Amino acid sequence: MAASYLFVRAKTRQAEREHPPQGKFVEVDGVRLHYLERGRGPALVLLHGNIVASDDFDQSGVIDRAAERYRVIAFDRPGYGYSERPRTTLWTPQEQARLLHHALQELGVDSALVLGHSWGTMVALAMAQDVPDFVRGLILLSGYYYPSLRLDVPLMSPPAIPVLGDLLRYTVSPLVWRLRWPLMAKFMFSPQPVPERFWRIPPWLMVNPRQLRASAAESLLMVPSAMVLSRHYAELKVPAAIVAGTHDKMASFKHNAEHLAEQVPENELTLEPGVGHMTHYAHPEKVMEAIDAMAAAVGEPPAIRSPRAEALARASESGV
Repeated sequence: MAASYLFVRAKTRQAEREHPPQGKFVEVDGVRLHYLERGRGPALVLLHGNIVASDDFDQSGVIDRAAERYRVIAFDRPGYGYSERPRTTLWTPQEQARLLHHALQELGVDSALVLGHSWGTMVALAMAQDVPDFVRGLILLSGYYYPSLRLDVPLMSPPAIPVLGDLLRYTVSPLVWRLRWPLMAKFMFSPQPVPERFWRIPPWLMVNPRQLRASAAESLLMVPSAMVLSRHYAELKVPAAIVAGTHDKMASFKHNAEHLAEQVPENELTLEPGVGHMTHYAHPEKVMEAIDAMAAAVGEPPAIRSPRAEALARASESGV
């Protein structure tokens, strides 16, 4: 155990030295958050999923594409990347949405389009439910929206157990996660291959003790959070673009995306044939089309419109 602790500590520090924070920090409600910010224009907030951090959107190409037309702000959610996650708070989607909303206000953002991927979709939905006047529109990628039996919960949750989990996440758990990380990545991207750019994200940053605790806690919170949020989808006052892969093994599109489209009053559902959980890597250009279309629909056209957004804008102006 001592040897494991020293090895994990050395690898984590090495990864942090070689890959220091690339963004900025903001402290709000006593929590220090790290975020990436690029571009100018209407505000677009990006919320990553479990296991990864904000640099996931960077490697997928979404940030650079979106920064040509929007002011893009991609947070490391609490406990991920270089953001803090105080143990005094139960970080439900609602708590994270509240914190990130306050952070955005601190950054001078009065309203925004909000994009979430995977676990991040629950934070995006919670923000839309709690502050609908702030969220202009939602773009939801590969989300988990309704409770279901999940085998990954008992596999991923041990590092969140008090005392025992602390011992594990500083010793054995990072080693186990590092060994199975290639298989996890293949599972997330399946049936498509894992793109080379995804491997640029340092594995030891994703399996370090601090981030493992956040990932484990969110695995435990996934089902109850979906249960609470799903009670209010029909009351949502914010338009939503729902995007999902038809081969997603982590969040079934039939149980989640199609079901959500039946409940949310104003939505557009896009299914990507042959795509797994990582829709933003598979077709970043289609993610941009969804963002541009939402911006046009809510009256915040980007500086440069995609063909799809132009068509929707013309249809809106003609009353179609």
